[in-house]
Amino acid sequence: MVQPKKHLGQHFLIDEPIVQNIVSALSVTPSTQVIEIGPGTGALSKYLLKKDLKNLWLCEIDRESVDYLVNELGVPDYQIVQKSFLRLELSSLSSEPISIIGNFPYNISSQILFRVFDQRHQIPELVGTFQKEVGLRVAANPGSKTYGILSVLLQAFYDVEYLNDIDRNAFYPPPNVVSGVVRMKRNSIVDLGCDTKHFVLTVKTAFNQRRKTLNNALKQLNAEKRELPHGSMRAETLTVEQFVEMTKVLFQE
Repeated sequence: MVQPKKHLGQHFLIDEPIVQNIVSALSVTPSTQVIEIGPGTGALSKYLLKKDLKNLWLCEIDRESVDYLVNELGVPDYQIVQKSFLRLELSSLSSEPISIIGNFPYNISSQILFRVFDQRHQIPELVGTFQKEVGLRVAANPGSKTYGILSVLLQAFYDVEYLNDIDRNAFYPPPNVVSGVVRMKRNSIVDLGCDTKHFVLTVKTAFNQRRKTLNNALKQLNAEKRELPHGSMRAETLTVEQFVEMTKVLFQE
């Protein structure tokens, strides 16, 4: 049996009904391409392998897990990607859309989401487990204390749902926190109407000083030289559309 490795943030799913619910939450057809991040001992993989998918890749950097997937589950070498998702260009696997599923390592889950944002035009859907705190943050609405950078950036391009909690005993070893399942489906937005890099900079700068009004938080972006819409408000109260409006004014787009 594969030994979970703390430095990789491995907590293997062992509750079969929960595993099946996670897999069923991902929309698939025979033309769907899927990459699973951190398959470990193949809890999700074994169900994904039974689906009639156009392509399935398992992204795993743990050598012991790779050996298990090959020798115990019979996964062909060509379906295994031995590279960190954080350094993976999905376009190197296919030019077509690739959905993502996974029991994501907690220690890099936010980084994974930022990487999804970077490759959003090729990722139509994501379903996976996160630390509950991270999952709620991604799905948070404006005005919530948990609403932040990831909330705005991802909700600009995805419809985000926090589906349910997962008890710590559904994992081996049990994590010290409650987990949750998140589903993100790509919306119809291709162009926000402003430069995306400017949008990201505006959002990050605003939340880096979230206790200040936007007039003050955005001073380093020359906000004092502009008549900012919503300038008296704080970052956590703005919708995606209002952040787009703010970006246009800041960068005169």
